[in-house]
Amino acid sequence: MASRQTVNFRYALITLLFLGFAVALVVKLFHTTVLEAPAWNERAKKELSRTSVIAPERGKLLASNGNILACNLKVYDIKLDLRHNKVLSQTVVPWSKIDSLADSLDHYFPRVSNLRQHPDTFAKYSWHSRLKAEFEKDPQKRPRALNIAKKKTLEDFEKVRNFPYLRDFKGRGTRIPVYTEERNVRIYPYGKMAYRSIGRVNENAETGEFHGYSGLEKDLDSLLYGTPGEAKKVALTSGIGNWVSQPAVRGYDILTTIDIDIQDMLEEELLSICQDSGAEWGTAIIMEVATGEIKAISNIEKLDNGTYGEALNRAVLPFEPGSVMKPISLMLAFEDGLVKSVNDIIDCSPFQRTSDPHAPSVKTMKQVIEMSSNTGIARVIFRGYSDNPAAFHDRLSSIGFFEPMHTGIAGECIPRIRKLLPKDSRGNNITLTARHLDLARQAYGYNTEIPPLYTLSVYNALANGGKYVRPHLVRSLISEDGSDSILPISYIRDRICSEETAAKVRECIHEVVWGKSGTARAVQDSKVEIAGKTGTAYPVEHGQYNTAKRRYAFAGFFPYSNPKYSCMALVLGPSGTSANRTSGQVVKNMALKMYSRGMLNNKSTYSDRQKESVPVFMASEKHTPSETSRHLGITEHKVVRLPSADNTETVPDVIGLDVPTAVKMLEQKGINVNIKGTGRVVAQSLPGGSPLKRGSSITLSLKI
Repeated sequence: MASRQTVNFRYALITLLFLGFAVALVVKLFHTTVLEAPAWNERAKKELSRTSVIAPERGKLLASNGNILACNLKVYDIKLDLRHNKVLSQTVVPWSKIDSLADSLDHYFPRVSNLRQHPDTFAKYSWHSRLKAEFEKDPQKRPRALNIAKKKTLEDFEKVRNFPYLRDFKGRGTRIPVYTEERNVRIYPYGKMAYRSIGRVNENAETGEFHGYSGLEKDLDSLLYGTPGEAKKVALTSGIGNWVSQPAVRGYDILTTIDIDIQDMLEEELLSICQDSGAEWGTAIIMEVATGEIKAISNIEKLDNGTYGEALNRAVLPFEPGSVMKPISLMLAFEDGLVKSVNDIIDCSPFQRTSDPHAPSVKTMKQVIEMSSNTGIARVIFRGYSDNPAAFHDRLSSIGFFEPMHTGIAGECIPRIRKLLPKDSRGNNITLTARHLDLARQAYGYNTEIPPLYTLSVYNALANGGKYVRPHLVRSLISEDGSDSILPISYIRDRICSEETAAKVRECIHEVVWGKSGTARAVQDSKVEIAGKTGTAYPVEHGQYNTAKRRYAFAGFFPYSNPKYSCMALVLGPSGTSANRTSGQVVKNMALKMYSRGMLNNKSTYSDRQKESVPVFMASEKHTPSETSRHLGITEHKVVRLPSADNTETVPDVIGLDVPTAVKMLEQKGINVNIKGTGRVVAQSLPGGSPLKRGSSITLSLKI
């Protein structure tokens, strides 16, 4: 009975306890669902009203042939969680396995890229020292995101996943201590080629969005970036999740006008001329005459270490043009009827504080351009604008010379040519004598600042029979669904001048290269007939001309009889050379290279394909060349060498072998192997046949 009473008492006590818990639960439930319901509903409404932005995928920039100039690449940062529960559950640190992990990391993902070239730094910068320091810490103070490698592929992650120590952890995802963080990076397969024209992107620190900050990446950012999407919070059975209410729209792929082959040639030629002349910088641009497509644009600058690298895009920055302005002035003179024929004569005696050193003192229009007569072109312009010098500016404005090009090149500037009004901005009178002096200088390319692109656009119009096509870098837009929107050719003006005027100016420009007294006779070549004009100007530094330097310009087009391309080069170099020998040579060499490749509507036997060769096999113990050839269906092959047995007490000769075979042979001899490069063995630090010393190290250099 006593036991029964005890049991009943305990039973009653437990029953009362559960009843009390049930009552408390009901009270709390009532309090939450009834009394606190408005507050909880408001909180739920606030939580479910939250939205998040889905970043769109940025579009690609493509060359004219479809080659990728800029695109996105999904990469992964591989990290190690040293506070993962499976790591913390290890009561004893398995140092032998961690040493093996460090060996693998040092081999595939070294902390210092040239660690093997500097063995004395190995102890300090190897993964051995890093992992030892981390595992010796208090387990709760170890890092949760130890960077193993950045910007790697999933194949790299799988490689790390199977390294010693890490392969002992079973499972995937969050169940193992090694994991990846995914991110997109913008890559440029052609490296520095057309760097300033293509541009680059950077991350907005406030929004985390990636936008262009230079070149096409900047000017076309609104098209490349796309349209962000939106995700809303929704209540699911397992909690609150994201629901895509508006998907992100991928940015346009933009097909540019850049021709990779022409771009490569232009950069090579400009660099060569800059190096040979000791120039401080150079810029060059090539356009297709009929369409205005910019096929290549290059900028080279001397760096502090004396080498040359990609520079500021000076093709769209204003500079005093020098004599390349004269054909533009002559075009206006022909169009306005100030002269009628290329054989009309003009007095070239001293005028407006300048003189013409070239005989004769009276020249035809062809001779004025051929010999680059300052006084001649000034006197021609004075025939129409001496009474009202400000009208010269208005005449240039009427042809669209001051309108923005909207080429797609970041940093584009418009020409700066002062309007010669009788009063300045403060209302002070300016004498007609002073304005006459400025007008004369403007006529032959001084007292003005014109971007090379604007100068070239007029030469391109002259080559195009007067049609003033707009220079541009964008050919078409390709949407996410693959539809292609080709942008039509646009014109700054339908015509900058009549076809007759364009033909007259072209004839005058032709004499600069092909005339007996032309200033660009070194640009002549029998294969391609080039026409163009030289120009020289002193750079302005600290508010005054620096006569120790000169800026050399050449603008022209080729072939002369049927112009296909226009080109301009501008080089800042030391005094003592000429536009004929610097910028003119850039244009000449480009014309010849394009001719040799059949790019000027000519026949060519040029081929950039290398002579066909048969596959070359390195030596391997696993696969014989004949077996491999049979599997691949190859009928002919070459063999570097075959592996051979080595039973001597000397260092084996492994040159020509594949890596596994070479490493096996050396390690069997007790030699520690370091590897540099990829491919087959082409060199070894310890010569084959030298005395063997077990425990020594050897470095194998590999090459494909």
